[in-house]
Amino acid sequence: MSEIDNLQKADGIEENKLPINNDDATKKTSSEINEEFPAETLEAANDETSSQTSEVIKEDNTEVKENEKEDTENEDVINEIEASNAEDAEDEGNKERHTIEVKEYDKMSLESLAIEFEKLLKNEKIQAIRSHANDINNEFKTKFQALLDEKKADFLNDGGNEIDFYYTSPVQKRFKAAYKEYRNKLNDHYKSLEKNLKQNLSHKLEIIEELKGLLNLEENINTTYKHFKELQERWRNTGPIPRDKYNNAWNSYHHHVERFYDFLHLNRDLRDLDFKHNLDKKLKIIERAEELAKDDNITRAFRELQELHKMWKEELGPVERSKREDIWERFKNATKIINDKRQEYYKEIDKVYEKNLENKLEIIAKIEAIAAQESKSHSSWQKKIKDIEALRNDFFNAGKVPIKVNEATWSKFKQAVRSFNKNKNAFYKGLKKEQYENLQKKLELIKIAEDNKNSEDTDVTTVLMKKIQSDWKKIGHVPRKDSDKIWKQFKAACNHYFDKLHSKRNAASQEQIDAYNKKQDLLNGLKKITLSGEKDKDLSTIKEQVDKWKKIGRVPNDKRYIEGKFNKTLDGLFSNLKMDKNEVEMIKYENKLDTLNSGENNITNLDNERSFIKKKIDEVKGQINQLENNLQFFTNVDDENPLVKDVHNNIKKHNEDLKLWKSKLRKIKDLY
Repeated sequence: MSEIDNLQKADGIEENKLPINNDDATKKTSSEINEEFPAETLEAANDETSSQTSEVIKEDNTEVKENEKEDTENEDVINEIEASNAEDAEDEGNKERHTIEVKEYDKMSLESLAIEFEKLLKNEKIQAIRSHANDINNEFKTKFQALLDEKKADFLNDGGNEIDFYYTSPVQKRFKAAYKEYRNKLNDHYKSLEKNLKQNLSHKLEIIEELKGLLNLEENINTTYKHFKELQERWRNTGPIPRDKYNNAWNSYHHHVERFYDFLHLNRDLRDLDFKHNLDKKLKIIERAEELAKDDNITRAFRELQELHKMWKEELGPVERSKREDIWERFKNATKIINDKRQEYYKEIDKVYEKNLENKLEIIAKIEAIAAQESKSHSSWQKKIKDIEALRNDFFNAGKVPIKVNEATWSKFKQAVRSFNKNKNAFYKGLKKEQYENLQKKLELIKIAEDNKNSEDTDVTTVLMKKIQSDWKKIGHVPRKDSDKIWKQFKAACNHYFDKLHSKRNAASQEQIDAYNKKQDLLNGLKKITLSGEKDKDLSTIKEQVDKWKKIGRVPNDKRYIEGKFNKTLDGLFSNLKMDKNEVEMIKYENKLDTLNSGENNITNLDNERSFIKKKIDEVKGQINQLENNLQFFTNVDDENPLVKDVHNNIKKHNEDLKLWKSKLRKIKDLY
């Protein structure tokens, strides 16, 4: 239990009854002053009871000014405490307010703010969360407005008209419902409070009237004193009153308490006993205040200091006049130390706020710089949008700024973001025409895909489908509202065709495996053939086997090596025949062309083969020209010269190769 609790318990005082003021020495009656102070100190005593701007009669002007300055500073602190307690006097929830944690609402998301507000509403007294509710509400409105601006910008980018814009969200509805409940509960609280405040004020005024009447009672002084103590207890136990009536009511009450103590000069024992009791309690309050002056928790120390002032003013009566000045000065000095530390604490907080302000201004400057940059591509704008979003988050997480510049800083931030959004909107409005043209191009591709999705001409259609897929990727953006719809439509048509194609290929795979098995059997049989030695008959036999091979059909791609084995076997058979080399080569080439022309990509395969042969023809012609040019260097040389003969032989060989390549090219052209 704290010292302040002990003091309250010892004096039979309940917690949180009435607020605080400075000293019991507020308004002194003229009878007291005339009785206990000589004429030369009368002015000092009167000054002590009003604003306490001067403690004694000064001997020189310099000392007067210094003391007046110090007293004014002290009085400012006392007035601040007095004003706070006067406000709290109207609301019994003030102590709870001090114990509720104030979180960093500026760093919370919209959803977190709504959750925190609901938790306060559920777990705390309605009057105790007033400042928290205001802070959370202001933060929510600020962040939701930023979100609203962003959604509005997106709406305008998509071609919407500003007058048609509307946006709401579940978290907004949730917060509005909680805030409405808070306002209703708070209104109900104040209606009930207003009635109680008026009743309590009426009771306290009645107590004041009874205090007045004590001076006129003709009864034993002990009985009157007992009655006086009962009135004091009733005053303490009466609840809060309106704040605007608090000081007047307390001053009137204290005035008549002082008058009663004047009246007690007839029985000094009772008065001295009360003075001693009050002095003991006030000394304990001073000791506690001096302990608080050493406390590092400034906020907690100042809150308890308010309670001590409250007890000093509201719960305790005066002490003997000779000691009033000394104990009040001692209490004020402890108060000043605590307040000085508090002011230093707030200066440090102000430094943090100033640093936060610097950070926020730097963030705003970065946003302004990005907004001023020119960008002519969608990708560039998308990067800038991400950068701005990151800066917006940094701004919201940068902490509080001094309250005097808070509104201006927020306004400057909104203006910077609004400038960026304006430029962004202008860019995307310029893209609307291009996006519409892109939409028409993609719609044309969709029509091609849908018109050909059931085609059976797989060789042509497969190439076409792949081409329009490539073209689709090259076309730029379309309006966002159409993007998903047309993509699904295009994708469905393409998938329909390729699913059908793959299904057909899967069905054909078994047929190709069977073809491979048949060719393997044919190849094994071909290896066992024994030729008769008659050229024409043997050639007919070989061609017959080649025809059978062609008719079997395609084999799986991973089994195409069997074609090489077949050609190698043919080479062995042809080597036993006395046939022209080019004739044998053309027989084998016809079989190769048949294989190339039977696949799914036959056109592509034939095109590649034709390009290859043309290239070979050009190479052979180049070699022949080179050799013929070389002959020109052999002048006056006999044709029987070995070098000359070698060149002529090479030319002859290349001409035979050229003839073969040309024959192959004619065969390919025949297929076209």
